Formats: sequence, structure tokens, C-alpha cells
Amino acid sequence: MFFKMSLISIITINYNNAEGLQKTIDSVVFQSFQDFEFIVIDGNSSDKSVDIIKQYPRINEWVSEKDNGIYDAQNKGVLNAKGDYLLFLNSGDVLASNRVLQLVSSALFGGKSFYYGNLILEKDSVKENHFAPKEIDMDFILNSTFWHPCVFIKSTLFKSFGLYNTTFKIVGDYEFFIRCLLKPNITTEYINEFITEFDGNGISNDASQNEIQTKERELAWKLNVSELVYDSLKKQNAFSRSKYASFINSLQKIRGKHNF
Repeated sequence: MFFKMSLISIITINYNNAEGLQKTIDSVVFQSFQDFEFIVIDGNSSDKSVDIIKQYPRINEWVSEKDNGIYDAQNKGVLNAKGDYLLFLNSGDVLASNRVLQLVSSALFGGKSFYYGNLILEKDSVKENHFAPKEIDMDFILNSTFWHPCVFIKSTLFKSFGLYNTTFKIVGDYEFFIRCLLKPNITTEYINEFITEFDGNGISNDASQNEIQTKERELAWKLNVSELVYDSLKKQNAFSRSKYASFINSLQKIRGKHNF
């Protein structure tokens, strides 16, 4: 018997967010395009999350057990995924419409390393549209990052370059993207569609989160470039300077505050 790989693996991470998980699952299972597998990694929630998961036979795989943080949980999803491309859609986030996967599916057959699109940020019942850049360059890598719930990641990248580094608390995805984008033959393509509606409630201006983020951004570069390049970037204050800072920092601080 031959196993047919799905085009897309959607991985949802959850911890004690039953209401948000319900919204996320509904946005996935009712997609018009169904060539995907759906994996839910729950961090041993004590609310009704597991009861909700059990209501959906469309969820292909799920587990509820303690983990060592969000990137450990995401790695569990990666290791269980069988799709050609992975999309991380954490609890509370929803696909922008029931046609999202249909709209992006044809592009994914092009075989690029990353396909990325636009994001809707919802906070206090107000929605803001955010458009990703059409091209990825060094300025983008330094000053921004892919919006994690809006990027389809080729699954083979995790085999080639490793899983998420679980020593990071906030910017493990940023470090993974740097690790990949600085390699030769890595390709990207912009899809001009809104992929995900991101739950922005809970954005904080916690100074301690800012400090952690800056230190982790520095470490991400230190791990992936030569000492000469790293020292040069640090002298230019490249790790804390960002024209996208207010928005990108918000996404990463929310992620860091989730107790996955």
C-alpha cells in the first residue's frame, strides 16, 4: 500500500484556549480545498480543549501532553507532518476565508522553499490589513520576518536545516527563517492573498519582553553568521532597529506570552 502525501499540513498548537481552538478548527475543516492533513498539538490543557478536538474526525492526528514550550510543540507537529508544505496556525488564529487553501494551492506546486502572503490583525474588534513585501531581500531579513501564520514552509527544509531551536522563547521562528534564507538555493514567492486573521488581543508593551526579544534576535544572527558579520551588525544596532518593529514585535511578544 502506498501512502498519498497531502499537499499541505496544517499544524495547530494549543494550551488552555478552548474558545480560540474552536475558532481555529472551524476555519480549517470547512475549507473548500481538502487536500491537507490537520494536526493539533495540545499542551495537556485543563480546560475543554481536548473535548473540542474529539468532536472533529477531520483532525488527522492530535496529542495532548506536556511540552517544553511553543517551539517544542511545533517540532512535534513537524515530526508528525506528512505534507509537502507546513502551515502553523495556532489556536485563536483563523484562516482568512474558507477559500484560502484553494487560492494558494496552485502556487504551491511551483516547489519554492517558502510561499508567503498577507495578514489581517484583529484587536479589540478592529481589523487591520497588513501586506507582505513582494520580494525578500537582506533588508527584510534584518528588519522583519515572515508572519508565521501566513507562510507555507517546504517540509524538506526541516530535514535539511533542522527543527526549531527550543532554547528560544520568542523568536525561534525568526531564527529558523534566518537559518534557511542565508543558505544558497533557497527560494521564496509572494502570494497576494490574505492568508490568516491573527488574534491580536493580548498585545503587551512589557519591557521585559522587548529585552528578551532583542537578545534572542542577536543570538539568532550569532548562530548563523560569521563572527565578523555578527560584530558588524551589532555595531550598526541592526538587531533592535526595525521599520516594522511595532507590528513584528507585537506578533512575537504574543507568541512569547503563550504558555504552550
